[in-house]
Amino acid sequence: MTRQEMTRRKFVRMSALGMAGAYVGLNAGMAWAMRGPGGGGTGGGGMGGGGTGTTIIDPPPGLPFADPAVALKNALGVYELEAKLAQVNLNGTMASLLTYNGSYPGPTIRARAGEMLRIRLKNSLTDNGINILGHHRNVTNLHTHGLHVSPKRPADSMDVMLDTGQSFDYVYDLTYEMPGHLNLYHPHVHGNAAEQYWGGLMGALVVEDDPAIPLSGYETHVMVLKDITLNYGVPEAHASTMDYMQGKEGTLVMVNGQINPVLNIQPGQVQRWQIVNGCNARFFKLNLEGHSLQLIGTDGGLLDWPYPVPSLLLSPGERVDLLIKASTTKKNYRFLSLAYSRSGMSSAQQVTLLTLAVSGRAVGDQLPTVVNPMATRLNVNTSGLMRRTLALSMGQGRGYINGQSYIDMMNACTINSDMLGMMEHPVYEIWQVTNQSGMDHPFHQHVNAAQVLAISGGDAAYASLYTSIPAWKDTVLVPKWGSVTLLVPVMDWSGMTMFHCHIMEHEDIGMMGVWNIADTMSMPM
Repeated sequence: MTRQEMTRRKFVRMSALGMAGAYVGLNAGMAWAMRGPGGGGTGGGGMGGGGTGTTIIDPPPGLPFADPAVALKNALGVYELEAKLAQVNLNGTMASLLTYNGSYPGPTIRARAGEMLRIRLKNSLTDNGINILGHHRNVTNLHTHGLHVSPKRPADSMDVMLDTGQSFDYVYDLTYEMPGHLNLYHPHVHGNAAEQYWGGLMGALVVEDDPAIPLSGYETHVMVLKDITLNYGVPEAHASTMDYMQGKEGTLVMVNGQINPVLNIQPGQVQRWQIVNGCNARFFKLNLEGHSLQLIGTDGGLLDWPYPVPSLLLSPGERVDLLIKASTTKKNYRFLSLAYSRSGMSSAQQVTLLTLAVSGRAVGDQLPTVVNPMATRLNVNTSGLMRRTLALSMGQGRGYINGQSYIDMMNACTINSDMLGMMEHPVYEIWQVTNQSGMDHPFHQHVNAAQVLAISGGDAAYASLYTSIPAWKDTVLVPKWGSVTLLVPVMDWSGMTMFHCHIMEHEDIGMMGVWNIADTMSMPM
């Protein structure tokens, strides 16, 4: 078997065989109550809500839920994305936001495993000067966060830099992609990624299900969770070092650009919710009153069967695929983000994200007993594997990995990996990522998703879940003063790629490194 014949689907099949704030009113005619600290909100499913010191943000039910816009291909089969400033209607008030094709969030791109995904990105951003980090605000590019694709041009290359008026034709070979895979896309120009992401440049990217996966009968919704603070109709500026050290959290918390939209569901109906945390720095602890969340997919794709969880922590850049079976009791249920503090400096908030309205005729939908039978938790002998330690830290207005703050590729913490090994199997490495700060950091590596071996510290339910289920993760929460141990495959694609904290501001101030993947099997003898 050649390396090009070793698809990720074959790899998984072989593994299965036992391979080793507060809201700002946007509309003068709209008012809601916000209870202050100690409001004592309640969470569903037996989970306690906000306690002492928790701010309750509970706006009234809003407009009917709407999925994000869907990206359309042109006559040549190419998705055309234009990064531009546009006027967006947020709850009745117009705001000037950064958008793809005028949509906030960006339109959802849909692709299929095995195809060539083609995207033309045009930069129509205005030249708006230099930010406080010294970077030109108008330069942009595209990162397909989560896709298992080449890091070389014309695919997921971080060295593409587009000035205003320039375009680039991205081509992604999805040969090694898995069906049913939820991802996102956004800019990745070091130094201004946070501002562009904060302003609205991001969207969902879905690799469609295999027809054999038993999920096609469920009503499905994409939910992009995103926050922002508006200042006179524009995104609040990154104005200080503290904005970058802390990471910006917005006063408006939205689902697909809507505040507490109402999603209808029939009693007993099962819906599929594909959820992306598209925030710069906000964490969500998801909970649905009166219901369990049935987890069927994570960053790297679908799981073997549904896993019921009462709540689920979601850090920036993480995604989850959920099934929701509606109660037979007809009433409104709040979809909440329960109180969670990611650092000693951030306040705990309970936020109502969405209202689920159970009404109408009862139906008899059933949850599937099997989702993806190929999903497996690997059983690999780790005794002889390459081991690496990556220490995340902060200080003096900078972020660091192993004491190095990313300035450019020549000054970064660098990992050199080699795919040389048995051609039938991937090479594995053990990465221990330690957090030497009093703030949680979501660690994201490009190209290859990993499985979590151990988590020290932090949310016990998060650690227990991801160290036991057959989940693939490209973004993992590293708890403050804690650590995460990852089993990282090195396979399929060679080239220069990145790893970094996915609090976007931390990436921009240097908490990022370079991952050089070499394929010596293809080198001349």
